[in-house]
Amino acid sequence: MEPADHSAPRRGPPVTSTPMLSGCLTGVRVLDLSSFLPGPFCTQILADLGATVIKVEGPRGDAARQLPGALHEAANRNKRSVVLDLKTDEGQVLGRALAAGADVLVEGFRPGVVDRLGMSYPAVRAVNPSIVYCSVSGFGQTGPLRAAPGHDVTYLAASGMLSVAGGWDDPPPRRPGVPVSDLAASTYAAIAILAALHQRRDTGGGAHLDLAITDAALSFASTRADRCLDDRATATQHLHPSNDLFEAADGVRIAIGAVEEHFWQRLAALLAEEVPALGDPRFGSADGRRTHGDDLVALLRRAVRTRPAADWLAAFAAADVPAHQVLSVGEARRSAHVQARGIVADSDRGRHVVFPVLRDGAVMGTVRSTAPELGAHTEQVLADLVAGREPWGP
Repeated sequence: MEPADHSAPRRGPPVTSTPMLSGCLTGVRVLDLSSFLPGPFCTQILADLGATVIKVEGPRGDAARQLPGALHEAANRNKRSVVLDLKTDEGQVLGRALAAGADVLVEGFRPGVVDRLGMSYPAVRAVNPSIVYCSVSGFGQTGPLRAAPGHDVTYLAASGMLSVAGGWDDPPPRRPGVPVSDLAASTYAAIAILAALHQRRDTGGGAHLDLAITDAALSFASTRADRCLDDRATATQHLHPSNDLFEAADGVRIAIGAVEEHFWQRLAALLAEEVPALGDPRFGSADGRRTHGDDLVALLRRAVRTRPAADWLAAFAAADVPAHQVLSVGEARRSAHVQARGIVADSDRGRHVVFPVLRDGAVMGTVRSTAPELGAHTEQVLADLVAGREPWGP
């Protein structure tokens, strides 16, 4: 989520420029015991698609609320916040009572913690045999590292992802600015949950899903190893010298993606006007461009620096060469293309990129509410629960 632009008029209900579908997961009830990013972003995906999500927080709240930036707001829209102290007997009884009416439970603790909180899979399954229970942890519920602490950067390191160079002259390790392992885990968790719910329609039974953030990162990283998990892959084996970031004369960076031969030929024809050495026969094949990649990248950088970005972007577009200016997240959100796609919703507390898929021309994700204040729904939910009324709300 991007913070609100206070220079613009404040807006009321969320809006998009593309029609939105009614929630595909309307009626699915999700109990979220997770914090930080991997679990909450998973349950937000489900919430964007219409699921009802109750987020259970301890008395001090999700630790993400205390972090700089807007991490909590970015991963907790469309949820209700209920404060329960699961370290107490009363809190555990109420937690299991909520779980009894849920279709899905997501927890993000280290293995063993939910046992102490009275919310383990066996404890929850005893009151709800059909529950789809998803455990998201750094290293999984099994293995010698199962109890080890970690965060995104350590999971990236453990998965091999930091060994993969992002550019020809950008040697690893280099940490990406986006928490890739956390978001990979969120995505796989959502897919696994939906698959388990689909299977439950036939079997009636629930499941315990064990998702390790490091496993998810390894799955992503393995797409960059030509022989899958082979250590013999070279540092540049997956790279193309003409598929990288280049700085124009005005300091603006341009991403160029000339991977296929026809794109390279078009790019070389344009840039050789500025740097004739790009026509060297050494660069006439993909193998040759890799073999002489250091020289080629240096020439490409010299060529792109001869003109401002706007000139190059216009030339690349006219020649049908894959290229785009490197944008900030805010610039990307405001771009005419993203606005036309309709995946950005505005609210009085900021801007949100909803579930970014269109179905039959309509946006699948919606923003019904922004991230709740800590405990905003505790009183109503617990009053309904104790009174035997429906606690999940609309």
